[in-house]
Amino acid sequence: MKKIIIVDDHPVVRRGLKQIIEEEPDMEVAGEAKNAGEFFSLLRTVNCTLVLLDISLPDKNGLDVLKQLQHEHPQLPVLILSIHPEDQYAVRFIKAGASGYLMKEGAPEELVKAIRKVNAGGKYVSASLAEKLVSHLDGFDKPPHENLSDREFQILRMIAEGKSLKGIADELCISEKTVSTYRSRILEKMKMSTTADIISYALKNKLID
Repeated sequence: MKKIIIVDDHPVVRRGLKQIIEEEPDMEVAGEAKNAGEFFSLLRTVNCTLVLLDISLPDKNGLDVLKQLQHEHPQLPVLILSIHPEDQYAVRFIKAGASGYLMKEGAPEELVKAIRKVNAGGKYVSASLAEKLVSHLDGFDKPPHENLSDREFQILRMIAEGKSLKGIADELCISEKTVSTYRSRILEKMKMSTTADIISYALKNKLID
């Protein structure tokens, strides 16, 4: 029996995913969590064979959740669910250890197929994403934000969401000076001059909701 934990902050999404999963005779939802804190608490008490993880959680960046999972439960497969196009996020998450990346708007049968493949130890990516992964390995066709480190990418998104340097520093438990240094690196790597450039780029490339 495939035992799945759903991590998503939207109750309607969790309900829909649960309905799709439990229509399959060999699958069941072992638990649900609306944020990272609730998820890691749940993981201490519930056995599961796979995690369905939304990348936008209210208390922790999805990439950080994935990295913590990789450290604490390296054998536990994680299937990423996202509203963001795969060409913006998928490569970064796959490289960080995710077993698959799936758009929330995908068909129910695609979700079931992905769960089966990932639970069996495989990787689930679309044909177009597979091509992008090969291109990234070859160093071709990389959008500018793919040159950022994971922390730089996280801070770029937070800046684009309108958060102040102090607000970012408080949320990430680092100094405001460190955030300012990251901002400078982002501007340099992205060949930009202002925060407005960052916001414009993030909106154009659908890096923020």
